[in-house]
Amino acid sequence: MHPSRAEWIAGGDHVEMGGHRIFHRQDGPEDGHPVTLLHGYPTSSHDWAPVLPALIESGCRVTTLDFLGFGASAKPRRHDYRLTEQATLVEELWRYLGIRETALVAHDYGVSVAQELLARDRARITRMAWLNGGLYPDLYRPLPVQRLLYTRLGKLLGPLLSESAYRMSLRRILGRPVAESDLHQMWLATSSDGGKRIQWRLNRYHDERRANATRWQQALESCSNPTLFLWGPADPISGAHLLPRLRERLPRATFVVLDDPPPTGHYPQLENPDATASALAEFLSP
Repeated sequence: MHPSRAEWIAGGDHVEMGGHRIFHRQDGPEDGHPVTLLHGYPTSSHDWAPVLPALIESGCRVTTLDFLGFGASAKPRRHDYRLTEQATLVEELWRYLGIRETALVAHDYGVSVAQELLARDRARITRMAWLNGGLYPDLYRPLPVQRLLYTRLGKLLGPLLSESAYRMSLRRILGRPVAESDLHQMWLATSSDGGKRIQWRLNRYHDERRANATRWQQALESCSNPTLFLWGPADPISGAHLLPRLRERLPRATFVVLDDPPPTGHYPQLENPDATASALAEFLSP
């Protein structure tokens, strides 16, 4: 049984960075090999709670954070949220915590932040694990509600988002059942502290992905660091349809496709935590 969101937050801390309070936590032995986990949209670092015990047991020193505008971090209403800013906040957190080199595990929105970090300083990243995310914008297939939130109409509809509609959207991208209690925790991460009012602003990241597509793809494809793709093929957004290109462009990478019935969808760490934790622990062990 993984901790609730409240318990997760109680086990972490806040630090002032870039004029904003950013939630973070560190788990595992202080002398363990550093690993940084980057969460997706629209939730928080709490997504990683189900796989954390296995990573700690394998000897990882795990750093997690909530991006600006997410989870227990600050959610300023009139802010121009940018993936590049999120990457800078990660770098600032590494400096604050004294982390020089680290493995990087990224999911969904976090894969774009990770690509930016890789483009800036690949020498700092010892190895990389990628879970379902929009690594190639031309293959990204957003849900209708995501397309709507991106529009000007979405700016008006975001504050009206209900928990039932939120859960319905999440279920559409899941391949395996996720407990109602977990979906509720995800809703709290998204909606708390005025989170509904900033969804339109957070969704501008699609523009940034397209603008940086060439640079970020080159950073990923030219990197020789150990690389793992841990993928839920039943994901309609960034699922099985990405795998042929990933295999073609990164032939030296390791692929773990979670296709045992029922196949895993967009959230491997929540839908299939045992297999996800096992694959990550094996890959991240030096």
